[in-house]
Amino acid sequence: MVLDQRRHDWLNQRGHLGLPESAANTIDTLRRIFLALGGDESLLAQARTTALPNDYFHEPTSTLVEVDEFQHFTSHRLITLSMYPDNVVLGFDREQYIGLCTQTSARADRYRATKDAKCFGEGGRQRQRAYHDALRDLAAPALGHTGVIRAPALDQDGAAAWRAVWHRLPAPRH
Repeated sequence: MVLDQRRHDWLNQRGHLGLPESAANTIDTLRRIFLALGGDESLLAQARTTALPNDYFHEPTSTLVEVDEFQHFTSHRLITLSMYPDNVVLGFDREQYIGLCTQTSARADRYRATKDAKCFGEGGRQRQRAYHDALRDLAAPALGHTGVIRAPALDQDGAAAWRAVWHRLPAPRH
């Protein structure tokens, strides 16, 4: 199985403001998430359209694959997950992720807690990470990709985390 690290033009530093109009419903949800996390939309509007990296991409199924270490399971990520529409197509178990955030957020919230992030200000790196995770989760299916497959790697063993979830890849498109 071949996974590559391709970037996508729609997944860029402008976040929901960089998405095409065809993702209008998703844009509204992402805007609400961005603002709930304390993001400054005027700064986001000034951001470049430089593509954000993703962990992996599986071309035959048009699936983004993300390996999430413990720092992804913050109280901010819990906020984003709670704001997802009920009908969103996900390639991971949202309830499992909510549980992992609940269990891990005390530790994860301390990781780089003082690191600043554009659009989220002082100490905003964790909020930015949570927003970018939501951007991938919600925009990918809205733009014709399958749901993002997320592999929780709380112990930092990404290979083992991938082995536990690879079966979630859908059948290749023809």
